[in-house]
Amino acid sequence: MQKNQFGLIGLAVMGQNLVLNAADHGFRVSVYNRSAEKTNEFLAGEAKGKSIAATYTLKEFVDSLERPRIIQIMVKAGAAVDDVINQLKPLLDKGDIVIDGGNSFFPDTERRAKELESLGLRFIGMGVSGGEEGARHGPSLMPGGTREAYAFIEPIMKAIAAKAPADNVPCVAYIGTGGAGHYVKMVHNGIEYGDMQLIAEGYALLKAAINPSADEFRQIFSEWNKGELSSFLIEITADVFSKIDDKTGKPLVDLVLDKAGQKGTGKWTSQNALDIGAAIPTITAAVDGRFLSSLKEERVAASKILQGPKVTYTGNRQKIINAVRAALYASKICSYAQGMTLLRKASIEYHYDLDLHEIARIWRAGCIIRARLLDVIMHAYRRNPALPSLLVDNELKSAIQNCQDNWRFAVKTAIDLGVPVNAISSSLSYFDAYRTENLPANLIQAQRDYFGAHTFERIDQPGIFHANWKD
Repeated sequence: MQKNQFGLIGLAVMGQNLVLNAADHGFRVSVYNRSAEKTNEFLAGEAKGKSIAATYTLKEFVDSLERPRIIQIMVKAGAAVDDVINQLKPLLDKGDIVIDGGNSFFPDTERRAKELESLGLRFIGMGVSGGEEGARHGPSLMPGGTREAYAFIEPIMKAIAAKAPADNVPCVAYIGTGGAGHYVKMVHNGIEYGDMQLIAEGYALLKAAINPSADEFRQIFSEWNKGELSSFLIEITADVFSKIDDKTGKPLVDLVLDKAGQKGTGKWTSQNALDIGAAIPTITAAVDGRFLSSLKEERVAASKILQGPKVTYTGNRQKIINAVRAALYASKICSYAQGMTLLRKASIEYHYDLDLHEIARIWRAGCIIRARLLDVIMHAYRRNPALPSLLVDNELKSAIQNCQDNWRFAVKTAIDLGVPVNAISSSLSYFDAYRTENLPANLIQAQRDYFGAHTFERIDQPGIFHANWKD
């Protein structure tokens, strides 16, 4: 009996759609889920008639696969992944490949890779982005591990990955050793947090200034999606404003409680940036924004106590729309610049040897942050692979310069109206700090030397100095 080429454990939404995707591309697939009922429902539903075989024990599952076995785990990150791996280990043979396709924290992936490789097994930690739709029709895939292991899974991954519209190239590439794939996915999610917060702040500013109707918002975002802001997130934002609630007849977005959830990847990005000394203020402001949103009851109470400015916007309607558009684009460039700089520092810190051009390339389709901007970023790294920051690339520098007056006008208007734009203003401050030759850190270092004898360097002579500041 012919054995199957690919196995997947975990038939939640992402797992089911990846299996259907693989089967559609001609691969014979085995599936296993802890709940036999879910397995049966899947096989009787969308999987019916496809080259997908159900198994009901892990031994049956492993035995159904050709060697070296390629097994992808799609279960909740954390202890559940370790549990599945521990159950698989005694059933596998040397050379078999285990892929963790969940949102695992990269140090966990490093640990699992070392453990399995010591047993003669191969381990791939693979970031998967695109949500339900991406998994079904083509996600962006970020596999990390050994090149040898990637060579075995490459044909399957290239087949199921999204294809970039510009050149039809699969959005998958070997990322690097150990936890590199999950690290890159973590940063992808951090950039995603930043993008979403920037869009929400632009919406809030327009709402406070000119209060467009939901249909007007739909038109604004639809128009923006035709230009430099074209992206999956701008596209779906226009769709969000189109949805009318069946019960009330009101725009559904206006009925959604203003508490944004999170699963932790954005927080991990900010924490790791602090660990390795990378400044990512836009992304961190987005994480903070979600924390602040969770304080709904406190904010309701505070709104009755704390007063902001009593100002209304009386300027030109189109002017503020154009200003928010420019602020979003310039801030988005800063957010991506922060994310790519973090990847560059992490590549050195963890010896990942990341290729930033390739990372931008595989994010162009399938993933949540896919955007026209990524083509520009890809070309920037093609021109200069050692680019210290996207902000100094000629094309992106020109884009920010063209946005700058409107960007500052948007932030000033938000301040005047008392609208919180933490991510947009953090992006502007990041830009201003990065372009400033002399920052006030000289005063900070003088203070540190005053109270703690931490020493300082001078601008006029080499060496390390300490002063008696009380004289």
